[in-house]
Amino acid sequence: MDNLFKHSLPIQLRFNDADTLGHINNAVYLNFYDLGKTSYFQTICGETMLPSDIDVVVAHLDVDFLSPIFLTDTVEVQTMVEKIGTKSFTLLQRIVRSDTNEVKCVCRTVMVGFDFKTNCSKPISDKWRTAIVRFEGRNDLK
Repeated sequence: MDNLFKHSLPIQLRFNDADTLGHINNAVYLNFYDLGKTSYFQTICGETMLPSDIDVVVAHLDVDFLSPIFLTDTVEVQTMVEKIGTKSFTLLQRIVRSDTNEVKCVCRTVMVGFDFKTNCSKPISDKWRTAIVRFEGRNDLK
């Protein structure tokens, strides 16, 4: 599974990310995943991606916290697309300790194609599908 992650984003931990026990607060992890998702989208769509180009929304999150992250840890968010359906795709993300590659947390996010004019779901556009398949280089995503 390690070699399937082609996208990685280093995360800078901040003092206010920690709780009173010295762990990174669980709620902050979702911010890290959002940063990873944004960076992944910019990478696969290129520098010309505009907010108006985003026609997908988060429909579901599933997060497994495996071990705590501390302020002294160096971490990164790794992101990949696990599968693509007709109207959705699933992102698999994980936060890993950069020096040991220990997986700290895993998140699956279902992204749904969305038409903001009609407020209804829609099929994943060919633009997204092509960009994802090209970046991931996996035929099983077609």
